[in-house]
Amino acid sequence: MIEDQPIIAAKPTMKQWGRNLKGENSWTMFKMISEFVDGFETLNQIGPCVSIFGSARTKPDHPYYRKAVEIASVLTKAGYGIITGGGPGIMEAGNKGAALSGGRSVGLNINLPHEQSHNQFIDPDKNLNFRYFFVRKVMFVKYAQAFVILPGGFGTLDELFEVLTLVQTKKITPLPIILFGTEFWGGMREWIRTVMLEKEHNISPGDMDLIPMTDDAEEVVRIINDFYEKRLSELGPNYEL
Repeated sequence: MIEDQPIIAAKPTMKQWGRNLKGENSWTMFKMISEFVDGFETLNQIGPCVSIFGSARTKPDHPYYRKAVEIASVLTKAGYGIITGGGPGIMEAGNKGAALSGGRSVGLNINLPHEQSHNQFIDPDKNLNFRYFFVRKVMFVKYAQAFVILPGGFGTLDELFEVLTLVQTKKITPLPIILFGTEFWGGMREWIRTVMLEKEHNISPGDMDLIPMTDDAEEVVRIINDFYEKRLSELGPNYEL
């Protein structure tokens, strides 16, 4: 019977690129490799660091800017170098706190069309520039022994959730990921608990332990020191490529 015969769909017409692709796209990988090499050769020599994330738009008179300076200062005195994105705002504050306390101050800059140029508080020999976000993210993650996440925008959220995913999926070794600013982060953390965890069951109960939250700079240091108290042998780059 006709109705029992298989229906053969017409082959769809595939979309075409709107312009001709040039062979130079294949050579892009060499630019990427050069960025990896520069990053590894520089950061391998620095030692254990803490990455500080936050908004580039935060002004020097804002309380969170001042808190970022304080956090970087106490972390430096505890023996850690500071890594930031190298730009203004919270990034500048993190580098400033490290520089004023005599610590290692690293800036991982990214070439953006409008907002970013490196701040003045980065050690000259630790000021790196990147074209590619993903290479820069590798450097943030590989050389950090902890992450301190201050209030920020989409970029800060991107960095936060990427690190959480890497820890959750065991792609990197466990490490402290600290949300600083309960007023800013409290609503998001509560949504994660009530919706993602309790209502939809999209994460495990233990995942909530990955994101402690505080308003105290000294508490940041205590969380990190407590984490590594019995893990001193784990102070090292997070993974091998």
